[in-house]
Amino acid sequence: MTPLTTSAFDLPDNLSHKADPALIARDERQFAAIAENLERSIADLSARLDAERRAQGGLGRQALERDMEIHRLAARLRLLRRFGLDLCLGHFVREDDPEPVYVGRLGLKDAEGRRLLVDWRSPAAEPFFGATHANPMGLVSRRRYRWTRGRISDYWDEVFTPDGFEGHAALDDQSAFIAGLGGHRSRRMRDVLGTIQADQDAIIRAGSRGALVVDGGPGTGKTVVALHRSAYLLYSDPRIGRQGGVLFVGPHEPYLAYVADVLPSLGEEGVQTCTLRHLVPEGASAGVEADPEVARLKASADMVKAIEPAVRFYENPPAEGMTVTTPWSDVRLSPRDWAEAFAAPEPGTPHNEAREQIWDALLAIIVDRQEGEVPLDLLRRAVREDGELLAVFNRAWPLIEPADLVGDLWSVPAYLRLCAPWLGRDEIRKLQRADPQAWTVSDLPLLDAARRRLGDPKASLRRRRREAAAAVQREHMTRVVDDLIEAAAVSGADTDDGEGLVVMLRGADAQVSLLDEDALPGTEPDRLAGPFAHIVVDEAQELTDAEWQMLLARCPSRSFTIVGDRAQARHGFTESWRERLARVGFDRIELASLTVNYRTPEPVMAAAEPVIRAVLPDANVPASIRGGDGAVVHGSASELRSIVDAWLAGHAEGTACVIGDPSFEGTSRVRSLTPELAKGLEFDLVVLVDPERFGEGVTGAVDRYVAMTRATGRLVILTSP
Repeated sequence: MTPLTTSAFDLPDNLSHKADPALIARDERQFAAIAENLERSIADLSARLDAERRAQGGLGRQALERDMEIHRLAARLRLLRRFGLDLCLGHFVREDDPEPVYVGRLGLKDAEGRRLLVDWRSPAAEPFFGATHANPMGLVSRRRYRWTRGRISDYWDEVFTPDGFEGHAALDDQSAFIAGLGGHRSRRMRDVLGTIQADQDAIIRAGSRGALVVDGGPGTGKTVVALHRSAYLLYSDPRIGRQGGVLFVGPHEPYLAYVADVLPSLGEEGVQTCTLRHLVPEGASAGVEADPEVARLKASADMVKAIEPAVRFYENPPAEGMTVTTPWSDVRLSPRDWAEAFAAPEPGTPHNEAREQIWDALLAIIVDRQEGEVPLDLLRRAVREDGELLAVFNRAWPLIEPADLVGDLWSVPAYLRLCAPWLGRDEIRKLQRADPQAWTVSDLPLLDAARRRLGDPKASLRRRRREAAAAVQREHMTRVVDDLIEAAAVSGADTDDGEGLVVMLRGADAQVSLLDEDALPGTEPDRLAGPFAHIVVDEAQELTDAEWQMLLARCPSRSFTIVGDRAQARHGFTESWRERLARVGFDRIELASLTVNYRTPEPVMAAAEPVIRAVLPDANVPASIRGGDGAVVHGSASELRSIVDAWLAGHAEGTACVIGDPSFEGTSRVRSLTPELAKGLEFDLVVLVDPERFGEGVTGAVDRYVAMTRATGRLVILTSP
């Protein structure tokens, strides 16, 4: 980036009055200082990043800290290069200080330590988002910028006191926020950081203890709150960064693609994002449960609890003793010996990982009863080759694959009856299926619970392979060290003073540091396994009790942000949030409500409100602040193509969505989605085709309500003759 030589302002002719130097001269000076600082910061960060990458990686914590520093430097460098001057969101002036405070996506200071930008997440920036005319928070005025291709194409001033009019405010009949609402939509969520509203900001900055429920109807900014809160908590609460970070859970893949750019634009690249399907390998290909009654049975948290007795069924020490024959002596293992070995693992050790500990405990018992010195490696090998002992051990504590365990529940009625005794005979029969591993989404919570309870069946094998590979490396390094010492002795180097080459190379630290950890066999860690310090869940009204267990298992602190709308629950949500969440395992629950619809034109909401009130009279239907004459149009399904073509011809920008016609082929600007996959998204134009065919009851009404409220400009409802 070169120093600022042209104005940061590129205002169109119709806004020439805003180019008055009296209004923007102070901003120009600030932007010149920011530009100079950015150029220096980018050069400095690039040099530091290059130096870190060239430096030796080290081992253990040293390697981890180096990798984390590289990630931190690279992320900040990407953000500076991506935004440049448009890091700045705006500024405000306080009553007690005439100097403006400029707010940015991150904090910047000049070479003398003068603050150029305050990070939007810092307490100092809070008035920029939170001040209202009812509560100005000590502000005189506030200015927000609109950036287009790196230059300011418009800006808006708000005045909170009479002093704010003193020659530096360009007042409009539109705020930055209202102006932004009318902008065209794209396939990615718009950058709205600069227009966060006070009610949204209060929730973004709320504490992280316990569960915070954000209940809001369509267009209230729930997703905006969820995403910005993720970035805010990582910045403001060091505990969250230290104890696992943040997991963000969205409803489906199109949603994740839609919001993918938001967190990086806020300077946060460490938040893990996923859907529930991503939490277990089987989720990628899982289908939808065809039988609603089967789906209902599996949705219960009780079904997840059935995994524990299902595993315990395979953990039974032998009731009879046996003799183990070794080349040195015979050892009698009594039932008490077996019970002692089975008690060796610490409580909570996964079943498959506990197996190796039990085997080691058995080996210790056998070693203790040997007479004389016995080579441990040879004894271990002899015991592992004892077919009778292995057969007894495998029956008493077998290795189990999670998929096999859950599959057995759906194919062995007696086993399911044993593990879930509350189920009736007809319910057990309904849960059986011909292909026990034809996974559905309803199976995922049980597969996840089984995976956690069982652990990795191949973990012990990988550990033994890793130990064997390390032993080979150590043997090779020993030969290398011997050669080095011999060469040093020949050359006359000092190897006898206790502090020379012999001590250095023979020391235990050297033995470890000479190992090439990267060359040892291992496995890629599961980044979604947790534990996480905080979990954010969007469209949370759709989660079943069983699915909540998947998330609670990943966040022992129960620190959650839960975002949703009871009125958009496809399978109904008649209880309160407190009732639902207390039942699934939350103990500290706070509620916040968003009631202003910033997105959807009022005529669209007027058409949608009766649809949802018919099935949920107490629905939180928000009040729209946007008008929109002609926002709702009715027509015939035969007009679909002509309506879409006419809209494309008249709109060079923006996106549209056709909902309800699977035969319609989407394009880059016109999507074709089901109501379920449209949830959480927004479009300039939404065309509903035969919405009455979406279904009956609660599910049909919710699908119609959701589909109608995706429109930010126009809603077209088409029906077939």
